[in-house]
Amino acid sequence: MPDLARLDVNLARRLGFGLSRRLGALPVAEDARGCVLWVRPDIDFDAFIELQAVCGGHIEPVLVPTAVFDRAVQRAFERSGMAADAVQDLDGSIDLEAVSADLVQAADLLDSDDDAPIIRMLNAVLAQAIEEGASDIHVEPFEDRVVVRYRVDGILRDIVEPPRALAARIAARIKVMARLNIAEKRLPQDGRISLRLAGRTVDVRVSTVPTHYGERVVMRVLEKERGPLEFDQIGMPGDVAARFAELIRAPHGIFLVTGPTGSGKTTTLYTALAQVRTADVNIITVEDPVEYDLDGVCQIPVNHKTGMDFAQGLRAILRQDPDVIMIGEIRDLETAEVAVQASLTGHRVFSTLHTNDAVGSVTRLVDMGIDSYLVASSLLGAMAQRLVRRLCMECRIEQRPDSAERRLLGLAPRRRATLFRAGGCEACGYSGYRGRTGLFELLVVDDALRQAVHEGAGERALREAARASGMRTLREDGLAKVLAGETSLEEVIRVTHA
Repeated sequence: MPDLARLDVNLARRLGFGLSRRLGALPVAEDARGCVLWVRPDIDFDAFIELQAVCGGHIEPVLVPTAVFDRAVQRAFERSGMAADAVQDLDGSIDLEAVSADLVQAADLLDSDDDAPIIRMLNAVLAQAIEEGASDIHVEPFEDRVVVRYRVDGILRDIVEPPRALAARIAARIKVMARLNIAEKRLPQDGRISLRLAGRTVDVRVSTVPTHYGERVVMRVLEKERGPLEFDQIGMPGDVAARFAELIRAPHGIFLVTGPTGSGKTTTLYTALAQVRTADVNIITVEDPVEYDLDGVCQIPVNHKTGMDFAQGLRAILRQDPDVIMIGEIRDLETAEVAVQASLTGHRVFSTLHTNDAVGSVTRLVDMGIDSYLVASSLLGAMAQRLVRRLCMECRIEQRPDSAERRLLGLAPRRRATLFRAGGCEACGYSGYRGRTGLFELLVVDDALRQAVHEGAGERALREAARASGMRTLREDGLAKVLAGETSLEEVIRVTHA
C-alpha cells in the first residue's frame, strides 16, 4: 500500500492541481530513468501519452485505489497551501468584470491545465466583495448557469455569472484554498481562508453543501483587524446606551443579546467587552468561531471535532479565574445551566439567544429548563436588535407622509413631519442605501419585572411590565430613526412587527 505519510508534496505538485486532477496522475518519485507516478484506476491511454510528453521521458505508473489517489492529491495541494498562497496579498484594484470576460471560452479553459484564470477570478471576487463591504459571497450552481452573489447591507444581489461548465472547478479551487477535502462532494464541509488585501487581514469562513446541480459555496467575510465600535456607531440611542453601560458593569449577572442570525449580536457583544476591558479585569470568551480579535481578551474557539462545545468551554473558563465571560450563544440546557451558575457565583456573563424580542429571552430560558426563580435571580437584562439599511445622504428623496404613513408613525393630525425614501446614485451603487444601523429594544430586569419572572408570569404579562418600566420596542426605535431621516419606513417594516 502506498505510504501517504512519506509523500513528497513539492514533487507531487510538479504537474499542478489542474493537470493532476484531469489526467489522474501524481508524481511521487524520480531517478535517472524517469518519473514514478501514482495513477488512478480509470486512467486511459491518451493520458499516458500526454504524461510522457509532460514529464519528458520514461514514466513508471503505479496503480493506486481511487480513494488513496484522492487523499494524496488533497495532501499535496491542501497542506502546501499553494492555492491559498495565491490570495495572501490580493490587489484591491482587480477588475472582476474584466477577469470574468476572460472566462467566456469555457471549453478552452476546461481543456487547459492552467488554473490561473480560476485563481484570478476568485481573487477578483474576494477583492471586490471586501471593497464593497459584502458580508457573504454565494457561489450557486443551477441547471444552466452558475451565479456569484454578494450580500451587502443585508441584501443579496447578483454580481457575475461565470460559465456554467466551470462550476465544479470554481468549487474545487475554493475548497483547496480552505483546506477542505476536495474528493468529498457528498457531504457539507466547513473551512476558512486567511488572506490580506491592501494590508488588511481578512478571514473568510467557507461552507459547502452538495446540491442537485453541484456544490454550493457560501463564504462569510470577516475583517479580523476591525476594531470594536462605540455605542453611537452601531446606532444605539443615547438613553439606551447609558442604561446598557450600567448593566454590563454590574458586579455579576447575565446579560443577553437576542435576534436572528445576521442582526449584529456579535458586534454588540464585542462593543460591550471593549467598554469593560481594563487591565484589572480578566475577560474570557468562548466563540464559534472567533470572529474578530480583541486585544487583552482571551478568546477560545469552539472545536466540535474534539468535543469542545460551549458548555465544556464554559466549564474550562470557570477554572481560569474570570471576571467577565462571553459565550457566543446559549443553545441548550447544559450551557444555560452553567451560565446561570457562573452568574450566581460572582461573574458577569454575556451571551446571545435566538428570540424575536427582548422579553422572549426570559421565556426561552424557562422553556429550556431553567427554573424561573433562577432566571429572576441571575438575569440583568436583554437587548433585542435588528439591522436596517441607512439611507444614502447623497441621494435620499424628501417626501411628506401620507395618511397611512402618519397613522403608522403615530403622528398627531397637525404635526408637520418630513420623511425620506431611497433614491439612487453612484455613491451608493444606485441602491439608495449606504451602510446599516441598529434598532434596539432594551429590557431591564428591575424589581417589578424580577418579581413577575419569579412568579412565572407569561410573556404577555412580562411585556406589559417591561413597557410600564419604559421599554421602547424595536418598531418604536425604528420609527424614531425614520423621523430622523436615517432610514426609510419600508426598511423598518421589513425587519420589525407591530
